[in-house]
Amino acid sequence: MIGSEQVIIPRYLKIAVHLSGRIASGEIKEGNKLKGRSVLSTEYSVSPETIRRAMSILSDKNVVEIVPGSGITVLSKENADQFVKSFKDDESVADMRLRLSQILEKRKIMDEESASLTEQIIDMYKYRRTNLITPVEIHLPLNSHIIGQSIGKLEVWHNTGATIIGIIQDRNIIISPGPYYEFAENDKVIIVGDEYVIERFNAFINGLL
Repeated sequence: MIGSEQVIIPRYLKIAVHLSGRIASGEIKEGNKLKGRSVLSTEYSVSPETIRRAMSILSDKNVVEIVPGSGITVLSKENADQFVKSFKDDESVADMRLRLSQILEKRKIMDEESASLTEQIIDMYKYRRTNLITPVEIHLPLNSHIIGQSIGKLEVWHNTGATIIGIIQDRNIIISPGPYYEFAENDKVIIVGDEYVIERFNAFINGLL
């Protein structure tokens, strides 16, 4: 379901960030030794292996030094601070990527629903309501002066009387495009109007009005 996804952060990484935060804040001083793996595993309620992986990350980031038989020594408060900041930046980027993915998925669903609704509207006009004027599909001529111009700027309805109910672009259908839609090459314009309106619209797009 859209919106239910979560960014899962491994437990060992959370522990590494938490310890780095304590070092960066000065709670744990440079040169101090951290508690043993078994003590930390009890403190964080995780397995010793999880602590080992967390320490490995901190060692790679030069926050601590692991000396077999001697323990784990805090090396750098500055590196700890940089690691925490880097993690927060990465977490923010991951969150934004997730939100973008959700938005794109929602947009895809909305586009599919709009296309389906447009087809239903056209079918309704063509087959279900014979007392209404049948929509007409008009292919824009090449190099028409209206290409690149918006519906509102051209005042299509004022100049032709035509009501534009959709635009077909390749296999996509744009329902009720609105005044800010700009016509593009190969657009097929779906309009509603009587014969006089259709004639005026054709004349308009061919620059004869």
